[in-house]
Amino acid sequence: MHESDSNSASVRLVTVEEGEAGQRVDNFLIRRAPGVPRSHIYRIIRTGQVRINSGRCKPTRKLTEGDIVRIPPLKTVTKVQVSVPDELAARIGGQIVYRNDDLIVVDKPAGLAVHGGTGLPFGLIDALRQHEDNAALELVHRIDKGTSGCLLIACNNGVNRKLQNLFREREVDKRYYALVSGQWAEASKTVKVPLLKNQDAGGQRKVIVADGGQSAVSHFKRIERYNEGTLLEVAIETGRTHQIRVHTQHSGHAIVGDERYGKRADNERFAGKGIKRLMLHARQLEFKWKGETISITIEPDAQWQESLTVLSKLGK
Repeated sequence: MHESDSNSASVRLVTVEEGEAGQRVDNFLIRRAPGVPRSHIYRIIRTGQVRINSGRCKPTRKLTEGDIVRIPPLKTVTKVQVSVPDELAARIGGQIVYRNDDLIVVDKPAGLAVHGGTGLPFGLIDALRQHEDNAALELVHRIDKGTSGCLLIACNNGVNRKLQNLFREREVDKRYYALVSGQWAEASKTVKVPLLKNQDAGGQRKVIVADGGQSAVSHFKRIERYNEGTLLEVAIETGRTHQIRVHTQHSGHAIVGDERYGKRADNERFAGKGIKRLMLHARQLEFKWKGETISITIEPDAQWQESLTVLSKLGK
């Protein structure tokens, strides 16, 4: 990136370099304006204060190498640097299962959010950046706070965009283990129902099955059936928010420990047996990268295995 003026109080003309091409202008600006509300970013685009090659643009306009982006003066809020407890940073560093010059795969613990947010001062990505002393690390995708397993991290923004394209083009094989309540009847089953982000009466974000939603496809294979639950392998073609959790609920068998989509009575019954986490685990990622196949499999931890042992003792 080349800037004609580095003073944020002045108009800046930024030339898009090769590694920045392909991203949307809204995301381009958000990355370069930490502390500036996204609503303000979209307002300056909408009102024509942001221009590409002297012309107005939409937020979704994709940039190409050599484009000149006009950025108006921005009032930024100084962002307090996130400080992660050293013990947690070290723990996450110890969860790295694969790395090369472009990417890292981490075995995410259940119960840790991937990024900070409302009421959360930091997330896994902050811990990893601190451990690696690399602020350029980026989340390629997200898995829920309660979900454990494979999480893909890019070592820089250019790699991140390329890896995200693989996800968008459905060129990443993603497989999960899910323990659901009750006895799942089918040995194999494909659920293809659209999903829509919504809010319930209490303002909590929930995803629902709705005709106007985004297409979502999940393939389920029964691995083991117990008296009170069923272990499934899940392959997802799409990566919608809460996709597996909603597709299992829609099929009549919510994931054990799912406080948002499961039944309270079921969760309390399993909790009484010591099964208190969301029983969803991202087990495998496989994709092509620079001509080679990268295939990562992470088996569930001891806590997960103990939960299956508990169910096994109750009968199959």
